[in-house]
Amino acid sequence: MGLVFAVCALATWCDAAEISFRNDVMPVLSKSGCNLGTCHGNARGKGGFQISLRGQDPAGDYVVLTRDWLGRRTNPSRPDESLLLLKPTMQVAHEGGRRFEIGSSEYQILRDWIAAGTPEDSKTSPLLKSLVVTPRELFLEPDPASQWKSQLTVAATFSDGSRRDVTERVVYELSRPIAEVSPNGLVNGLQSGETTVLVRFQHLQVPVRLAFLEPRSNFQWTVPEPANVIDQQVHAKLKRLRMLPSPVCDDATFVRRIHLDLLGILPTAAEARTFVADRSLDKRARLIDELLQRPEFADWWALKWADLLRIEEKTLDRKGVENFHGWLRDAFATNKPLDTLVQEIIAARGSTYEVPPANFYRALRTSFERSEAVGQLFLGARLQCAKCHNHPFDRWTQDDYYSWASVFAAVDYKILENNRRDTNDQHEFDGEQIVVHGVTNAVKDPRSGKPRPPGFLGDKQNRGAQDEILQSLSTWMTSNDRFVEVLANRTWQQVIGRGIVDPVDDFRATNPPSNPELLAELVQYLRGTGSPATHGQRGLPGNPRPAFSLRHLLRLILNSQTYQATSEPNDTNREDEANFSHTQVRRHSAEQLLDTISQVLDVPLKFSGYPTGPRAAQLPGVRVLRRREGSPTKADLFLTAFGKPPRLQSCDCERSDETTLTQTFQMVSGELVNQMLAEPGNRIGSLANSERTTEDVVQELYWTILTRSPTEDELNQTSRYITERSSRRKALEDVTWGLLNSHEFLLRR
Repeated sequence: MGLVFAVCALATWCDAAEISFRNDVMPVLSKSGCNLGTCHGNARGKGGFQISLRGQDPAGDYVVLTRDWLGRRTNPSRPDESLLLLKPTMQVAHEGGRRFEIGSSEYQILRDWIAAGTPEDSKTSPLLKSLVVTPRELFLEPDPASQWKSQLTVAATFSDGSRRDVTERVVYELSRPIAEVSPNGLVNGLQSGETTVLVRFQHLQVPVRLAFLEPRSNFQWTVPEPANVIDQQVHAKLKRLRMLPSPVCDDATFVRRIHLDLLGILPTAAEARTFVADRSLDKRARLIDELLQRPEFADWWALKWADLLRIEEKTLDRKGVENFHGWLRDAFATNKPLDTLVQEIIAARGSTYEVPPANFYRALRTSFERSEAVGQLFLGARLQCAKCHNHPFDRWTQDDYYSWASVFAAVDYKILENNRRDTNDQHEFDGEQIVVHGVTNAVKDPRSGKPRPPGFLGDKQNRGAQDEILQSLSTWMTSNDRFVEVLANRTWQQVIGRGIVDPVDDFRATNPPSNPELLAELVQYLRGTGSPATHGQRGLPGNPRPAFSLRHLLRLILNSQTYQATSEPNDTNREDEANFSHTQVRRHSAEQLLDTISQVLDVPLKFSGYPTGPRAAQLPGVRVLRRREGSPTKADLFLTAFGKPPRLQSCDCERSDETTLTQTFQMVSGELVNQMLAEPGNRIGSLANSERTTEDVVQELYWTILTRSPTEDELNQTSRYITERSSRRKALEDVTWGLLNSHEFLLRR
């Protein structure tokens, strides 16, 4: 009877006339898995039977189930002979196996509905309005039998004011398989860790955060006072998880890390030594402020955004790339507010040579490309799935997709010239273009064949004239809460290494933030709201401060103990990857690695199409090489091998961080590294020809390459190796090669 209550909120079985197709029959199909993509929800269906994916189109599914001209799928005159009952109970062979038993509540609901003549819901039938799951968050300790168990309850509220217990009718889906959830909502943890249960009923989804704690009966919270609000929120969750954060890293590690994260290069040996020798209590805060003003800061952050904005030469051409990149770099050099920067990109129109941000639309030639890129970059919405069907893991529908795409149908181009080299390549552009707004191109909804009215994502308000819609969009979007969350999350990920929402451009109920309170604090800080008491910290001024300031947000993050933590884990946080309990070791980017090698060896780089000298992080775009223009240089090939993206997608995922055998060969025996090591006038040559003692030279190499002094053992063994070789120069090349190939150099710690 409990199952019946879950559907009908009554103490007895529902009368057939009371059964709602939308509220009772559709949940049975979803709970039984009939409308999943692996079954009849597949784009082509299964066995000639196709219904909507995850029940997103109840009206269409009703037609499919009831307009069966053979009368086999649903047979009101002989309900028990309906295939809708025979197959899932395996009375007839069913490729999907047994989905429920004869006589079960699922069986009875379907049978009664069929026997009643498969009635369709009336216009007055109640509609689902809200779904409440209790509890929404669980931190579970194991019981004496070393089990983590808890019960979820789910209540649905409908438009007529009725409220039903639907605990046994919802679908439970886990983000990580470290637990099990029974059909009636009983959670059973299988191992310690965190996961999310998505509770789905009809069109609504509610995430429930679960944490299964280790049995640490003697756990004690012995942590210094937090430096700022970041530490407060990170520590609050770690304390609930019975996890201790790692301590703050030493000065040598910090000075190396902060230079790499803010500038993309290493500190010089002199800079590192001076910082480590400084005994001032505020030296880290002062160094952060100094680096935020360095010109390399603008270079490095322009590079990060150039990847996302697809600044490459095939579609933008050389001049467009240089203009767009130069505008972006100037924006970071002057600390232009991030909302203003994005507004100027979204609303850009005019010559791609005279209005640099107009190049954003030059790389995105269709309404669909523009809408998907803007949604993913600035609203954290991956919309591609909704082009063909309602999004299976997010709230976006096909209506949302085509309305959003229609917003960007207002963009068109006047191509003043196109000097493309390859006449067969329609995606290549070389010449000035004018981006115009206000055209009347229509995006047709493929389901109706009719133009879809424009609408902002998730916003039902009717929008104005086409010629001003992108201006309106730029204002609407930058005031949207999701936009601010995405900006804050991206900034966090770029220095911490992992987003609070991860991946950083995939915000949805099924991918919740690991620490919602932390994200909320970053959003508040980025907006410039809140009192000084909320945001004040040691080493930081209080309010006032500008809203949407990248430098101010970075200053808050970088001064936290969370950012400055060592990468060495302790016994409580060793397995943690999502709660920022210790710094995650990660590989340098392609540009970082090549620039630091160049910096260490004091050898300038040469890239195709550029004079000798610029760092890899200063390159405006991705060069398109054609036969007549020569071959890529060794430096170009190095960047490609280490994952520099071609910038053909609006996604961080395009930049590869995978390790490959080619990368190993590049470092161990690659022509570029060996050539730079042997360069006559490089740093090795200067040290070899100097009158400095061997010990001094070794100290200089360690500080230059690893940002630290050698240990006594390292100093003695390295010095002995150099003095025993006939060629001091060759010996120093060997030592430098070894240090460059060490994990300590190759990894950001």
